[in-house]
Amino acid sequence: MTQRAGEVDLNADLGEEVTDDAALLAVVTSANLACGYHAGSAAIMRAVCAGAAERGVSVGAQVSYDDREHFGRVARDVAYDVLREQVADQVGTLRAIAASEGVGVRYVKPHGALYHRVLDDEEQATALLDGSDDLPVLGMPGASLDLAAARGRTVLLEGFPDRGYGADGRLLPRGEPGALLEDADEIAAAAVALAPRVRSLCVHGDSPGAVAHARACRDALEAAGLVLAGL
Repeated sequence: MTQRAGEVDLNADLGEEVTDDAALLAVVTSANLACGYHAGSAAIMRAVCAGAAERGVSVGAQVSYDDREHFGRVARDVAYDVLREQVADQVGTLRAIAASEGVGVRYVKPHGALYHRVLDDEEQATALLDGSDDLPVLGMPGASLDLAAARGRTVLLEGFPDRGYGADGRLLPRGEPGALLEDADEIAAAAVALAPRVRSLCVHGDSPGAVAHARACRDALEAAGLVLAGL
């Protein structure tokens, strides 16, 4: 997991049933794979893991609240023990499927509302950590990474070139102007600007232009002299 100078990862959310998984696997170096709670299925997980194995793409568990109805994007008040077991179930399911396809689960990344909740909520951040064994944690600065680092776990900073940021350094809520970037050139420029500060850059796989955005980012990063390397 050691990052070398000039090295960056490009990740995307896969297995969400609204993405072109095969096309994204041809571009990204890490795949955040939905584990069935906000989207996905065992068959989809298996197909993505097989494709990742073929292309040398790293696989991570993208864990979520149990909320397929809202795609995991609605805040939930879930008790610590319930959330811990839900995270453990998702990670365990993906690990078993990934192993059958010859790949390992390299990291955990919360999805949607859970991603933002664990930036500030220490109880839910602890549930995320306790349910994911010793996996490295991918995310933005906040409670989950602080607690993970305190335990000696690897933390992986993430940036979002296809999203707008507020003055507080957090992502703008999706409903606000400027929250979602759609121009591939603008997204690619943001990727190059973010790269020196993070280990991984995320392009949202459910965006209509996800594949084009990911390709533009990869081309721009490589043109800037950066080496693309999975987590």
